Amino acid sequence: MSELSFASATELAEKIQNKDISAVELLNHYLERVDRFNGDLNAVVVDTREQALADAAAADADLAKGVSRGPLHGVPMTVKESFHIAGTASTWGNPALKDNVFDEDAEAVKRLKGAGANVFGKTNIPISLADFQSYNDVYGTTNNPYDHSRGPGGSSGGSAAALAAGLTGLEIGSDIGGSIRNPAHFCGVFGHKPTHGLLWMKGHAVAPKIRSTPDISVIGPLARSAEDLRTSVDLIAGPDPIVARGYKLDLPDLTGRSLSDLRIGIWRSEERAPIAKEVEDRVTKVAAALRDAGAQLNEDTRPAFDPSQSHDVYGHLLQATMASRMPDEDYDSLVQHVQTLDPNDQSDAAKVFRGQVSSFRDWSAANEARQKLRWAWHEYFQEFDALVMPIMATPAFKHDHRPFGERTIMVDNAERPYFEQVFWAGLTGVAFLPSTVIPTGLNKDGLPIGVQIVGPEFGDLVTIGIAQELERLGFDFTPPAAYQ
Repeated sequence: MSELSFASATELAEKIQNKDISAVELLNHYLERVDRFNGDLNAVVVDTREQALADAAAADADLAKGVSRGPLHGVPMTVKESFHIAGTASTWGNPALKDNVFDEDAEAVKRLKGAGANVFGKTNIPISLADFQSYNDVYGTTNNPYDHSRGPGGSSGGSAAALAAGLTGLEIGSDIGGSIRNPAHFCGVFGHKPTHGLLWMKGHAVAPKIRSTPDISVIGPLARSAEDLRTSVDLIAGPDPIVARGYKLDLPDLTGRSLSDLRIGIWRSEERAPIAKEVEDRVTKVAAALRDAGAQLNEDTRPAFDPSQSHDVYGHLLQATMASRMPDEDYDSLVQHVQTLDPNDQSDAAKVFRGQVSSFRDWSAANEARQKLRWAWHEYFQEFDALVMPIMATPAFKHDHRPFGERTIMVDNAERPYFEQVFWAGLTGVAFLPSTVIPTGLNKDGLPIGVQIVGPEFGDLVTIGIAQELERLGFDFTPPAAYQ
C-alpha cells in the first residue's frame, strides 16, 4: 500500500473513481499512518477523523449512485492550523487562543470540500505564523521527516511534513515570508504562492468575521505533484462575491506551448543574501534541464531595481503587517521603544521596530516604492515568461528554539542573520508575484532542496505549468526513507 501513501491527489482521486479503493478505505489508510508515524513527527495536530469517516462513507454512497462531487472526490487531506474548520480552534500557536473555536469553514476549505476533498485534520505552525520552524506551546514541535533533528520549515511546516511523510493526500497553507515555499523546499514537496488576492482568504484569520486581506499574505496549496497545485488553484481561485459582479477570472497558461517556446531568466545568487553552493548548484541543474529542453535562457538580465532596496521595502511592509496582529499592550510597548531610538540608527533591528509601528505616511511611502517594484517586474516579464531562483540559502537546519535575536544560519561555514532568509521570498512577495517551488532531489545528507519558479502577476498557471514540465523531466517528489 506504500504507493497510496505517496501518490498524488490526482492519482488518489482516479483510484476512487475507478473503484480500485473506496473513500473509506483510503481515509483509513492515511489515518493508520497518522497513528503509526505522527507521534514522533507531530505534523497533524488537530484530528477530525470522526466527521471525516462519515464524509467518506457519504462519498462512497454518492459514487455508488454515479454522483461525483468533483476532481477531489473522496481524497483525504489536511489543512494548516490557521484555517477555520467548523468545530475546531484556530490558535496560531498561541495558548491564549486554545478555545478560539469557529463555527464555519474557511472559504478555501469550503471550495475544496465542494470538489470532494475529505478534510480529516489540521497541521502544525509556529506561533503567530512567524518563523522558519514550526513549534509552539499549544501543539509542540514538528520534525522534518527526512531528519528529525531538523525543522520542516514554517509557517506551513506541519503541512509540508505531513505530505512528505505520506500522512495526507493534499494540503493548503499560507505565505507572507515564504511560509508555503520554505517548507516545500525543506520537505521536498511542491508548493505554490499565488498572486496576491487570487485566492480569497476569508476564514484564514485569528479573529472571527475578518474580511480584509492582509498585505503581502496569500493562501495556497502544497502537494506531492505539480498537477495537484493546478487542480487546487483552479478550484479555489476567483474573486469574492463583490468583485465577481464585474470581474471574471481568466488566467493565462502555457496554452500548448512547450519549454522550447519559453524565455526564462536565471537568478543564481545575490551578494545581499548569499546562498549555499549546493543550493546554487540546484538552480544550475534546473537551468541545464530547461536549456536541454530548448528553453531560451538569460542569466544576466535582472529586473530594473536594487535588490537591497527591494528587501528594505519588503521588510518595512512585512513588519507593519505582522505588527498589526499584536495585542494592544505589546504594540504600545513597541511604540514607546521606537521613541527611544536614535534617529540615525539604521541597523536591521531599528528598521524592524520602525516598520512595526509605521505611520500611515511612512507606510504610504513604502507602498509607493513597492508599486515601482511591481512595474519593474512587469517590464521584466514583457521579455521573459518566468524566472528561476533560490527560495532559501540552505536545506533544512537543526532545531533552534533560542530567542530570535540569538539565532543565526550557517551558509557554507559563514554565519548569517537568521531573518536574512526571507530575502528570496520577499523579492517576489512584496511585488505580489506568483511563485512555484519544485523539488530537485536530495543532497548528500538526504535532505531535500527546492527552487522557485517566478512569474508575472496572474501568471500562476504558467509557473505551475513549467513545474509540471520539469516534474516530467525528473524534478519530482522523493519520499523519505524512514516513512516508506
